[in-house]
Amino acid sequence: MRKIDLQSVVWKEGDSYISQCLDVDVSSFGKTKKEALAMLEDALSLYFQDMPLPKSKERVKNPRIASVTLRHA
Repeated sequence: MRKIDLQSVVWKEGDSYISQCLDVDVSSFGKTKKEALAMLEDALSLYFQDMPLPKSKERVKNPRIASVTLRHA
């Protein structure tokens, strides 16, 4: 069994915490940060059941939160 380290971010949205993996497009949620991360781990396990693990992983380095302003009609 191979091990892969993935970076994730967690934030509060309403009454829930959202967890999102920065390395692959997988996210989940929970009532607490701990639960959100546990649910993300489960979602990632399911994701990688059908998708082979990458041979070399390109990490997201020094992620930063940035705002984007969008104007639309």
